[in-house]
Amino acid sequence: MKNDFLPVSRADMKKRGWDQLDFLYIVGDAYVDHPSFGHAIISRVLEERGYKVGIISLPDWRSAEPFKALGRPRLGVLVTAGNIDSMVNHYTVSKKRRSDDAYAPGNKAGQRPDRATIVYCNRIREVFGKIPVIIGGVEASLRRFAHYDYWDNKVRRSILFDSRADILIYGMGERQIAEIADKLAAGIAVNEIRDVPGTCYISSEAPEGALNIPSFEECADSKRAYADSCREQYYEQNPYTGKVLAQKHGDKYLIQNIPQTPLSTAELDRVYSLKYMRNYHPMYEAEGGIEAIKEVKFSITANRGCFGGCNFCALAFHQGRIVTSRSVESVVREAEDMKRDPEFKGYIHDVGGPTANFTAVSCEKQKTLGACKNKQCLYPSVCKNMKADHRKYLEMLRRLRALKGVKKVFIRSGIRFDYLMADKNDDFFCELCEHHISGQLRVAPEHISDNVLKCMGKPENKVYNAFSDKFYKINEKLGKKQYLVPYLMSSHPGSTLNDAVRLAQYLNAHHINPRQVQDFYPTPGTISTCMFYTGLNPFTMEKVYVPKSSREKAMQRALLQFRNPENRALVAEALKDAHREDLIGFSEKCLIRPEKQATKYTGRNKNGKTAVGKGSFKKDKGSASGRGRGAEKKRH
Repeated sequence: MKNDFLPVSRADMKKRGWDQLDFLYIVGDAYVDHPSFGHAIISRVLEERGYKVGIISLPDWRSAEPFKALGRPRLGVLVTAGNIDSMVNHYTVSKKRRSDDAYAPGNKAGQRPDRATIVYCNRIREVFGKIPVIIGGVEASLRRFAHYDYWDNKVRRSILFDSRADILIYGMGERQIAEIADKLAAGIAVNEIRDVPGTCYISSEAPEGALNIPSFEECADSKRAYADSCREQYYEQNPYTGKVLAQKHGDKYLIQNIPQTPLSTAELDRVYSLKYMRNYHPMYEAEGGIEAIKEVKFSITANRGCFGGCNFCALAFHQGRIVTSRSVESVVREAEDMKRDPEFKGYIHDVGGPTANFTAVSCEKQKTLGACKNKQCLYPSVCKNMKADHRKYLEMLRRLRALKGVKKVFIRSGIRFDYLMADKNDDFFCELCEHHISGQLRVAPEHISDNVLKCMGKPENKVYNAFSDKFYKINEKLGKKQYLVPYLMSSHPGSTLNDAVRLAQYLNAHHINPRQVQDFYPTPGTISTCMFYTGLNPFTMEKVYVPKSSREKAMQRALLQFRNPENRALVAEALKDAHREDLIGFSEKCLIRPEKQATKYTGRNKNGKTAVGKGSFKKDKGSASGRGRGAEKKRH
């Protein structure tokens, strides 16, 4: 049979001659058979091993009937909320309901429930009763321990308890699902599968040698205990030296086995060579298709893992800190396949991963011992053992540029500028500017205050300034007018009002005019979220200032867009609260003009509209523009 989408109906099963599935896969996103979507990878890995897999995507959870559509599977049910935590997908940082959903047909919101993993699992139990249920994906992975939930504003139990699933797979999952599937097929009961790395399960007792971390009850009652728990979780996320963790919930234990070892280059190549259709299922065509495919359809994932160590990012807790990458030949083969798509216009939108320019382990030690337990590779400064080397990535990009029919290869998934600056060879930096930027390069300094950067786990501002200077010098030498677009974040733990004022001064001095900025979003599984909830840095147990009031967060956000006339009142209020009235005036260093001049400044005409003229609000040529809602979901 020619390559096709996996069955989504009984008719599809009949075409393949299947009476029963081995695994039913419930997915909280639309069915997109592309390796940028976790459900596509897991289902194709199982297919390659000979298992029959069917997909039910975005089932109507208000009834049990949609979960019966493909019948009772022989071995078990797999459940994922999708590529994004369902609560992050549904709500903005201000907890307002989103009006669109790029992972649903026609970009229409409201097609999955809040806390989708839990709701889907409860429906499965209602329909199939006692059947092996395995949960995975970002939502399950980042909520595997007792965790602070921003939307409930409290500590919730491990999602494994609330979902009533049998096994939780954390991390990327290919090895875990293959081993679990083979054990189930061999007749081993699901409650006896307790030794698979990269999984969690519930037990009546803690295994011998396990490290007991503060219980759910302790975490809910004590913020210090919660911070202790988070620290131990992060310290043990090492497949080579990590310990089994046990966290008591009532009279039961959440057991986390040691993390799974990263896939080798050959294994990663194999995963990305599977028979993906590289598109959404045609059943969505009438509803307008799936928006999320647009950016990734002609992009290539080249690596996994991230040793960047940003505290607001959950990658270390999900993919891990050990970087692996595909071979150059594998990436080139994918590009050759991409060229055959009739919609391909010659532009590869991205070649990268969590961080585009990480293609190998940070140092030789990581190959056998993993990442250091209590040290970071890039923070507070570059580790002396780190090998900053872009040669493999550069070869990959050169090979792609040389392909017939490829007009341009972009890099959009994020460059770690501190790692780039640590490389003594400038070949990659020069070719990045010459070939892989379309006018603007997006980078993520996030802030300029070293107080805030310390809480973020980011390098001091002087590193970004040095990178910026070098970027513009290289472009000047190339005769190109290209600009940096810095991603910036307001109200991160550690950010005082004075820090926000300093950031606004920096933007003013450097003529940066961000149209969109990101408020800190306390998502599950990050160190920054722990700081937000506890007011403590879990690594040092030092107190951290946390801006929580809606008033202060609004002021910090407004300061990042001080040129916008609509923000003038908030900016003035912030400057007065910070005792920085010296920044209200007419000199170049001032952020806003005095109130009596505000009307003239905005240039409002008789219709009440803002006229574009001297002193009015308009984008500075070459300044930083904004970013979309995706920034709340993925940051570098």
